Amino acid sequence: MSISRLASTIKESPTLSLNEEARRLRTMGHPVIHLGIGEPKNPAPITALLGSSSKLKAGDIKYVPTDGTPSLKKSIIRYTEENYGRLVEPENIIVSNGAKQSLYNILYTILNPQDEVIVLAPHWVSYPEMIKMLYGIPVVVIPEDGTFVPRMQDIEEATSSYTKAIIVNSPNNPSGAVYPEELIAKIIEYCERKGIYLIMDDIYHKLVFDNNIAPSVYNFTKEDVNNSKVIVVNGIAKLYGMTGYRIGWTIAPKKMVEVMINVQSNVTSCPPVVSQFAAEGALNGMQSVVENLRLTIQNNRDILMQELRSFSDVVTIKPQGTFYALPDFRAYETKSIKLARFILEKAMVVTVPGSEFGMEGHLRLSYAGSVKDIIEGIDRIKWALDPNSPNEIYIGDRKLIRDWL
Repeated sequence: MSISRLASTIKESPTLSLNEEARRLRTMGHPVIHLGIGEPKNPAPITALLGSSSKLKAGDIKYVPTDGTPSLKKSIIRYTEENYGRLVEPENIIVSNGAKQSLYNILYTILNPQDEVIVLAPHWVSYPEMIKMLYGIPVVVIPEDGTFVPRMQDIEEATSSYTKAIIVNSPNNPSGAVYPEELIAKIIEYCERKGIYLIMDDIYHKLVFDNNIAPSVYNFTKEDVNNSKVIVVNGIAKLYGMTGYRIGWTIAPKKMVEVMINVQSNVTSCPPVVSQFAAEGALNGMQSVVENLRLTIQNNRDILMQELRSFSDVVTIKPQGTFYALPDFRAYETKSIKLARFILEKAMVVTVPGSEFGMEGHLRLSYAGSVKDIIEGIDRIKWALDPNSPNEIYIGDRKLIRDWL
C-alpha cells in the first residue's frame, strides 16, 4: 500500500484511541466512566428539533447554497450583532460542516507551504494537525509561568517573517481559561500592525462562569470586517448541545469568504439542509437554554473542583469557562499518555492526555456529564493514584484492591 508522506505525518489521536479502548471495555460489560467527552449532555433545543423536522416532513432535502441558506445567514447576522456588537453582511459569512471545517477552510485559504501559525498552548488537539495537513508549520507558545494564559512577550518572540496567523481560543479548550481583555486587545493590535491574521475560535464564548466575560474581538479593532485581520469562528455545537448537527460558521472579509466558498464547494458541496434548519431554530429560539446549560456546567465545575481538592498532590487552576479542567498530575506521572492509559486500565475512567494539548503531565477532565460520573470518576482516579486514599473500592459490583502502591 502506498501512503502519501503528508498523510503519514498526521499522527493518531490518543483521544480516539482511548475512546476506542473505552468502547471495547463497555461492550465487555465493564462500568466505564467517560471524563474525556467534549459535549454537553443536554438535549437539543425544541426549536432546533422543530426546525429540522419541518424540513424532513416536507421531504425537501436537496442541495442548498455552498455558503449556507439565506435564512440561516440572516440568523447569524442577528446573532453577531447581538453578541459581538458588529453588523455584518451575508457575504461576510460562510456556513460549514461544523466549526472544525470552518477552521480548516480558513487555514486552507491563507496558508502557503512553510507558512507558520502561532498556536497558544494549551491548545485544541486539531490545530497543529490541521496546519501540518496544509504544509504549514505550527509554532506552539507554552506559558512559562505555570498559568494557562500566554504572555504577549512570548507571542512576539515566536513571530517570524513566515507567521501568517495566530489562533486564539478563549474560553479555552482544554484549560477553561478566559484570556484577559488586555491580552486580546494587545494580540489584535499586534496582528493588525504586523499584517497577521487573528483567528478567533469562539465556540465556547458564552460558557463562562463567576461573572467573567469573553469579550467581543471586534471591540479591539477600529477596522470594519472587510479590512480587519480578525476572523471569527463559531457554531451551535457547544452552546446548544448540538454537536452531531455539524454546523459552524466563519465571519471574515468578503474576498476571503469568496475563496472559502470555492474551497468548500469542491470538498463537501454544502452543509446539510436539515442541520441548517436546526441551527436556525436554535439561534432564533429561546436563549434561556444556553443560560440553563451554563448554570448546570458551572455547578458541575464547582463539584469537580471540590473533588479534586481531596487529592494530596494534584494542582488545578480553576476553570473560568468551557466544560473542561486541566489538572497537573506530574506528582504521580510525568507522561500523560501513560497516565491516561493506566487510569483507564485500573479505574475504568477515560481522561485525555495533556500532551495532546501541549501540556505534558496534565490530564483534561470534562465535567459536561452527570454529577454522579464526576464524583465517582474522581473517586476512582484518587483510589488508583493516591496512596492516602482507601485501598479498596467498588467499581460496578466488583470490589477491587489496590496492590501497586
